[in-house]
Amino acid sequence: MSTEVLNTHSEQARLEGAPARRRSNPTVKPDENGVVTCDVLIIGSGMGGSTFAHALITKGLDVLVVERGDFLPRETENWSAEAVFGEGRYRNAEQWLDRDNKPFSPGVFYYVGGNTKFYGAMLPRFREVDFSDVKHAEGTAPGWPISYAELEPYYCQAEQLYKVHGNAGQDPTEPWRSQPYPWPGLQHDPALLALEKVMKDDGLSPFVMPAAVDYGEDRACVLCSTCDGYPCLLEAKGDAEISTLRPAIESGVRLMVGTKINKLVTSQDGKRVTEAVGVKDGRPVRILAKRIALACGAVNSAALLFRSKNEQHPTGLGNSSDQLGRNYMVHNSTFMIAVDPLHTNKVKFQKTLAINDWYSASRHNTFPLGNVQMLGKIREPMITPMRPWIPKIVSRFITGHSVDLYLTSEDIPTQDNRVVYDEERDAIKVYWTPNNLSAHDQLVEKTTAVMKKAGFPVVLTERMGIATNSHQCGTAVMGVDPKKSVLDPNCKMHDLDNVWIIDSSSFPSSAAVNPALTIAANALRIADKF
Repeated sequence: MSTEVLNTHSEQARLEGAPARRRSNPTVKPDENGVVTCDVLIIGSGMGGSTFAHALITKGLDVLVVERGDFLPRETENWSAEAVFGEGRYRNAEQWLDRDNKPFSPGVFYYVGGNTKFYGAMLPRFREVDFSDVKHAEGTAPGWPISYAELEPYYCQAEQLYKVHGNAGQDPTEPWRSQPYPWPGLQHDPALLALEKVMKDDGLSPFVMPAAVDYGEDRACVLCSTCDGYPCLLEAKGDAEISTLRPAIESGVRLMVGTKINKLVTSQDGKRVTEAVGVKDGRPVRILAKRIALACGAVNSAALLFRSKNEQHPTGLGNSSDQLGRNYMVHNSTFMIAVDPLHTNKVKFQKTLAINDWYSASRHNTFPLGNVQMLGKIREPMITPMRPWIPKIVSRFITGHSVDLYLTSEDIPTQDNRVVYDEERDAIKVYWTPNNLSAHDQLVEKTTAVMKKAGFPVVLTERMGIATNSHQCGTAVMGVDPKKSVLDPNCKMHDLDNVWIIDSSSFPSSAAVNPALTIAANALRIADKF
């Protein structure tokens, strides 16, 4: 998008002022004793927490959403690659530790709306087969205690809430659906049409990814090049704040920002959580609630339960199964930059095209390999932090002549890939060893061959490491057996009468596509039974 258009939108935003909820600042403040009471406390305002809050609107409950961050500022830097990626302007997470106690900066964000403020807004459903046992090259991904059929009506609801644009019948692996997409799929940018044709000529079935953007006649989205990885200056991305939390607040849900919950306190018998204690703006706060829903993300929800251990729960709250923190999954992911030195890529909105031809086992591949999808357009400031030795002039040339892809393969949950809370260092610690890499390597090899055939002689790849964890899940899996799981099939903790986990902690497996829509659909399912 041109600087002129950017400045025009920015000036309009300044003239109109911030959204009404910010001008009136309706966020909750504790009383003089630092106490807040509610019927339902939701900790976290990302995809799970905000969708859950929206679903509770009609139940006549006093619902309080607590977010450790604040509203993300609406400013011209929202659309600056240098500010967002080069300077890390919006990074506000603390460092975590790896198994060797080396610190790293995780790819999580603490703002109202959570990680969805920066996500690529692609909202595919998990495949129907993903809910059963799936045999992979290096193990078996376990089935879920619920079926796709049970979740399907809630997928439909979530797609409505997030204004998902999509085309049924294009993706060869798509599951059945009881309702059409609420909006027609986006059109490929003209710069991608030649690549789409080569893929079809090669016998593949490229399709338009389902996208959560407010696009159409008289709609805000302009299909710019700053969507994936950026906050949206026009508030046209279907993130959790815009799509569900803001309407929930307008309907009576309360929000308390700048509040970090450090511990959950139980009754003397250890069967119920009676309060959440933490800090708001540097002052102690106590929240008394009848029911608690954790939506902090798979890592932070587990860490909070570990920090809350007590005499009745000595190894962490709700951890009688010893499964809390285990089965951590983040996908095997690779960035691919396919370069044609002779042609400039003038694409604007690149993140539409995807292929799933190798998603499941077939005559072309013995085991499932995964998903291939476009990234938002890669720019020089995104490469420099990963390859600081490359001169910027070279990085600018590469990204100016590249098509950029994101390759995702399923990882297998294991007991050793886990999250713990290191009391001595007061830090989250992540034990993670990638697995199922042989399948992922095949996915990279097959995609590389396709891109070279499409006229991109130079293909660069970078496999993501421990810090790329936007697809995190596991750590508190759901199941019917309390000895082998942390949550029941409705995501209530086996060991506690009034605590649910509504983020991706509950996922028994990770599939090989973006988890956000499944988080939202599952939150709606839980709310229906709440």
